[in-house]
Amino acid sequence: MHGLINKSIQAFLRANYGQRLWLQVAERVGFDSEGFEAMLRYDDQLTEDLLQASVEALDKPRGVLLEDIGAYLASLEPIRRLLRFGGEDYWEFLQSLDELQGRGQMTLPDLELPELALRTLRGGQFILDVDGTIPGWGAVMTGLLRAMADDYGALAMIEEAEAAEGREAVQVVLLEAAFNEGRRFDLAPCRE
Repeated sequence: MHGLINKSIQAFLRANYGQRLWLQVAERVGFDSEGFEAMLRYDDQLTEDLLQASVEALDKPRGVLLEDIGAYLASLEPIRRLLRFGGEDYWEFLQSLDELQGRGQMTLPDLELPELALRTLRGGQFILDVDGTIPGWGAVMTGLLRAMADDYGALAMIEEAEAAEGREAVQVVLLEAAFNEGRRFDLAPCRE
């Protein structure tokens, strides 16, 4: 697994639960408490162990933890900017999700993001098929899509859905694209 994935889990735990919890998780996994190097590759099992230790330390279901990580990632300004380039409103953003893996790999060619495929149904309903190397990407995308709906000011119901074997899916019901004023976004970052 790309170190950036593990580093993101580490950053999420430290930012939301503190250094003490991160140290407990690192000890459970048997990993150096300094953490992960973003540009190195790690065994996929280490990522699984990291997630399991986090679930145990927080006494939180894996899916809930992964949704929280997805929402956290969308709150980080560099990732938010990458996501916001997907469209002017939430509907356009959803339509651009098929390209997200490619945009991420333009930045980091060996980053293993899940393959995403959006199916448009009737009445503002969408199914996002998620095909990743480790289970849980659907939950991560659920949290990320919820955070981005808020960012765009859209009113949407978002939840994990039934999927074909070996895949995960997220259902999005877009109730109102401009429900609230979204967060400000400029193509060029503001310099103050």
